Amino acid sequence: MKKIEAIIRPHLLDAVKNALQEIGVIGMTVSEVRGFGRQKGHTETYRGTEYRVDFLPKVKIEVALADAALEAAAETIARTARTGKFGDGKIFITTLDDVLRIRTGERGEQAL
Repeated sequence: MKKIEAIIRPHLLDAVKNALQEIGVIGMTVSEVRGFGRQKGHTETYRGTEYRVDFLPKVKIEVALADAALEAAAETIARTARTGKFGDGKIFITTLDDVLRIRTGERGEQAL
């Protein structure tokens, strides 16, 4: 089992969610996060005062899935979230040792 954590642009969340649903991914957790990388923020003007915004708003999607579905899910996220510009985000893939469904007590891939 694997866990995908993808940091993407907020306006692409619905497109990524729909694309993952089309390939059979049925659950995900979404968090609003802030960060910076090569994009390094930008400057904004508010009421005549210019200030620097270092941490940009992003969305983090977390998906737990079986090994067999990993490549399709990662490629779907990358293809859907890609704009070709700095700030498109990253995808992190980690191994899950175990999963436990609280309601039924199921473990492993049956709990996904």
